[in-house]
Amino acid sequence: MTSATDRRDIVVGIDPVRNWHLALAWAADEAHLRGRGLRLVVAVPPQHDTQHVDDTPRHEAQRQAGTEALRTALAWTQARQPAVKATASLFDGVPAGALAGLSHEADMIVLGSRHLSRTEEFLSAGSLVVPVTAKAHCPVVVVGDAEHVTQERPYLVVGVDGSESSRAALAWAVEEADLRHCALRAIAVWQPPVFSLYSGDTLFHAERRLLSETTAGWSDKYPDVRLTHEVPIGSPVETLADAAEHALAVVVGRRGRGGYTGMLVGSVVHGLLHRAHCPVITVPAG
Repeated sequence: MTSATDRRDIVVGIDPVRNWHLALAWAADEAHLRGRGLRLVVAVPPQHDTQHVDDTPRHEAQRQAGTEALRTALAWTQARQPAVKATASLFDGVPAGALAGLSHEADMIVLGSRHLSRTEEFLSAGSLVVPVTAKAHCPVVVVGDAEHVTQERPYLVVGVDGSESSRAALAWAVEEADLRHCALRAIAVWQPPVFSLYSGDTLFHAERRLLSETTAGWSDKYPDVRLTHEVPIGSPVETLADAAEHALAVVVGRRGRGGYTGMLVGSVVHGLLHRAHCPVITVPAG
């Protein structure tokens, strides 16, 4: 296997056990769109040394399976996007940690989603989505389902709440919309508070003003992007997921205004990873 030297490759995690085609197809097409290289990665968990069990045969079998998966995936990528320079790397190490480490040098990381339940997510050693999304230094794309076919004009959805992360998400989404020649729906979901010193109308208009201020200037910088603004009322997760039902992707910041101290991934991101059917793209602040 070879390793990539381009610091801005798109990295895609390959799972030797489960279907990787949807995530790899998205990543290969994105690499072609952006003129980037593509790096296919398998990380093999370390051996468990015990006094009673020799883990070497299992570990070697996993390495062999990873090598075969990478070889197959590399050939599949070259058939789909011949112009994309694709390489493959096999690592020994905890998969989530290995992929998060590669994020320092990646343009983005692309993962497939197994749609785990919340209990499975925390108990499964193979779960990559949440830990990689939480720790990556670049955008993380989670591809869960096949791209929707619809009569609607292609569009992206970006969640905006005024936080630094959502501003970074907006900047990324506008660039992506420009590359894809599609529309962009900027959505600031307003959820009425249970208790507030201010009237509902005052808070709602403040949310509208915040959205206008956050998106100001982007249409001038990207005049070909049709950028619309919406302030629907409801649950942020459900509203964004519904708005993105037929979207090319939904883009959000890693942590918004409503996150609790110590949370590595915001509750909206967490909810969308379980609820949305289109790719979920999480952008870290800065």
